[in-house]
Amino acid sequence: MTTPPLDIEALLERTAGHPTDLLSQHVNPSFAKVLRTLGFDIDYVRGEGAYLWDRDGTRYIDCLAGFGVFGVGRNHPVIREAITRYMAMDLPNLPKFGAQKFAGVLAERLIELAPAPTPGSNKLDTVYFCNSGAEGCETAIKYARAATGRPRVIYCKKGYHGLTLGALSCNGGVEFREGFGDLLPWAEAVPFNDLDALKHELAKGDVAGFLVEPIQGKGVNVPSDDYLPRAAELCRQHGAVFIADEVQTGFGRTGKMFACEHWGVEPDIMVTSKALSGGFVPVGAVLSKRWIHSKVFSSMDRCMVHSTTFGQNDMAMIAGLATLHVLEQEKIVENSATVGGYLMQRLAALKDKYELIKDVRGKGLMIALEFGPPRSLKLKMGWSLLHKVDASLFPQAVLIPLMQDHKILAQTAGHHQDTIKLLPPLVLSKQDADEIVEAFDATIDALHHFPGAAWEIGKRLTRTALT
Repeated sequence: MTTPPLDIEALLERTAGHPTDLLSQHVNPSFAKVLRTLGFDIDYVRGEGAYLWDRDGTRYIDCLAGFGVFGVGRNHPVIREAITRYMAMDLPNLPKFGAQKFAGVLAERLIELAPAPTPGSNKLDTVYFCNSGAEGCETAIKYARAATGRPRVIYCKKGYHGLTLGALSCNGGVEFREGFGDLLPWAEAVPFNDLDALKHELAKGDVAGFLVEPIQGKGVNVPSDDYLPRAAELCRQHGAVFIADEVQTGFGRTGKMFACEHWGVEPDIMVTSKALSGGFVPVGAVLSKRWIHSKVFSSMDRCMVHSTTFGQNDMAMIAGLATLHVLEQEKIVENSATVGGYLMQRLAALKDKYELIKDVRGKGLMIALEFGPPRSLKLKMGWSLLHKVDASLFPQAVLIPLMQDHKILAQTAGHHQDTIKLLPPLVLSKQDADEIVEAFDATIDALHHFPGAAWEIGKRLTRTALT
């Protein structure tokens, strides 16, 4: 008996017109409710490059990119073709006690692309493959403790490194930690961009590693130019491992292959994920210096002391190799720098035009638009009303019309922040950037008329929050 093919089209039709119903029943009712409340429950049916299309054929500019996953754009044909060719070859994936050949090839390529070592230093030259950024951070934490024999890990306030237990213990967002009881006691937070606070903790002599995002994802907080180089130097002076979390900033997001390169920083461990597979297959890669790796896998009987079932799987490795090929051949990192600089310059011009805009910051196509208390009395009334109810409401009064009126998909930069974050695919064009700026211009202009239709969104959200 021949098994009939799975009818994917029929499965899609089951959700046509009501994409959140089954999510609400069986997956995440709270999230489904948020989507419906904000009007983000769009029935998307197609994605390509920097765009999404709904069932009616309406095009949206995607400024989320799956939280940074679709760096080379959605459904890139070269990556899809590579995966299809691999599947047609019937190769023996995951023999487990056997060599995963493509893993070695991808590891070699990642090492070639890694930030260059400083004179007299060792290069990142070993790679551990996992499935996500959180899993990569868990790996880095274990590596640092094994390599140094020390217990503590330092991380930054407002930082984000994932939601598994070890990563959550190093998560600077209180909202993610609440409700899960006591976390692991060896993790300690210091303020981001504060060298004195870091030096104080390192001087205690028990710090295994310092885990830091070169640019913080929650808020798009960019450090001063001396922070990361000096932090790496302090770590080495005090015998701690410097860990760069490049999960979101890696693979061209900031206009360099890795964000560390903006400051000439050489990590001892570098965690990557998100954009590595083009969005096709979950994958993460942890690059480390050999002396660290050798402390973990210190003998033959410890050759699998840290492992994961799906690590090194051929599908992820092929997707990773194809993604790196596309990044290089299509000069996507360069496009991120060029279009990102153009977009940020045009958004920054709005700051002089509108009193509600406090700051525009970022690098490459990782950009934050932060709002702040207005000067004029009428606008102060609307601002205060929303913030008394919920500190997260005001950005939604911008995001909802961006979606409904201008078909721009974006989100806030974090909980209780008046900041919108733009994280589009790195294939974004200047024409797309112009469209984004024009949408922000019109939306923010409407909010400078109080009372007015734009503020009605805030009132509706206020009523929802109160109930």
